[in-house]
Amino acid sequence: MKKALILIDIQNDFCPQGSLPVPDGDKIVPVVNELMDKNFDLIVATKDWHPPKHISFARTHDKKVGEVIEIQGQKQILWPDHCIQNTWGAEFHPNLKANKIHKIVFKGTDPHIDSYSGFFDNAKLKNTELDDVLKSNQITHVYLVGLATDYCVKFTAIDALNLGYQTFVILDGCKAVNLQPEDEQKTIQDLKSRGIKIIFSKEVNF
Repeated sequence: MKKALILIDIQNDFCPQGSLPVPDGDKIVPVVNELMDKNFDLIVATKDWHPPKHISFARTHDKKVGEVIEIQGQKQILWPDHCIQNTWGAEFHPNLKANKIHKIVFKGTDPHIDSYSGFFDNAKLKNTELDDVLKSNQITHVYLVGLATDYCVKFTAIDALNLGYQTFVILDGCKAVNLQPEDEQKTIQDLKSRGIKIIFSKEVNF
C-alpha cells in the first residue's frame, strides 16, 4: 500500500485576495501544511493553468459571471478570469509549504475546454499526467485536499475512484464555493454514495 497526498488548486486566485475566491479558502493552508509532514509516499499538487481568453472565462464570451452556456455539448459555468498562466493568481498561496511538493500537474491548459478534475478535462477528451505519475510511483491510496470541495476536489475524487484508487477526501483540508448554499453537503453525500471515504486530518495517522 502506497499513499499519495494530492493538493488541488491551492492558488492565490482561489483565496481571499484572488479573482475567484473560495470563502475562507486560505484557512485550509495550515491543515495542508501539517498533512505534508505525514508519512506520504508522494505529494502531488495540481494547478489551474489557463491561457488568456480561456473558454471558462465570462469575459471571453462577453457574458456575466455565473451564466451557463453550452460548448460542444458540455454545460459550461462562466467564471471570472482566474489562474492565468505565469500570473500571481496562478501561484500557490504564499504560506503553503510548496517545497514539500514532489510534482506539480497542470490542468485547464487547453483554451477550448475546461478541466475541473486533476486527471481529465471535463469532456474526457484529454488527460493530464496525474494518473501516470501516481501509477509510476505504485500509488494505491490517494488523499485529497484543496479548492474547491464542490468542483475540482469533487471531480478529481470521482475520477481517482474510477481509475481504481482507494480515495479519501480530507474534509477540513477543503473549502467549497457553494454557488448554491447546499452544494457542499450535496457533494459530500454524492462522494460517500460512490464509496469515497470522507475523513478529517486528525484521522491521518501514519
